[in-house]
Amino acid sequence: MALTAFALNCSLKGIGDGEKSSTDVLLRQLIDALAGHDVASGGVMRAVDHDIKPGVKDDEGKGDAWPDLLKRVLAADIFVLGTPIWLGQPSSVCKRVLERLDAVIHDMDDRKRMKTYNRVALVAVVGNEDGAHHVSAELYQALSDCGFTIPANGMTYWVGEAMQSKNYDEFSSAPDKVAVATAMAAANAAHLARLLSEKNYPGVS
Repeated sequence: MALTAFALNCSLKGIGDGEKSSTDVLLRQLIDALAGHDVASGGVMRAVDHDIKPGVKDDEGKGDAWPDLLKRVLAADIFVLGTPIWLGQPSSVCKRVLERLDAVIHDMDDRKRMKTYNRVALVAVVGNEDGAHHVSAELYQALSDCGFTIPANGMTYWVGEAMQSKNYDEFSSAPDKVAVATAMAAANAAHLARLLSEKNYPGVS
């Protein structure tokens, strides 16, 4: 069965800024790895390029870009959320995305299943300081609360030494350990998404 993946890059850099995004590089490597498991790309988008209004509803009114982004999230079998680390935290853009996802918790079918059920989520984190495990823990909990399923080893990340100048987008190819983590995350996500597409969560009466 054909599967699709949609990735949302929560970098603070927009496409029009003319700057490379290390988060984008890692996300695209993960999307490429998923393609090796017959998962088609539904796109990689930078959240900051879209006017995501503050709030916790599906639609926050005129000019809000979130409803269209949410449609893309829900249309994919695998949702990939990528963020840089800033001050040991996921980016403010990532936190806004999570706040907007909160609305799905209150939109359930007659068996108490959210629209995000039977969809898999992966996390990608980059930064030049420690904190990837802390950031992934925050994202895992939020994504699970919002109905996504996290596979085993459902994260790939890279963090450089503290206070150094090299960024992830400066590598000519992924370091070995990152490449293995990316490959494992992709393989496990594709496997789990295929299982869930064939046999959905039952929900409760």
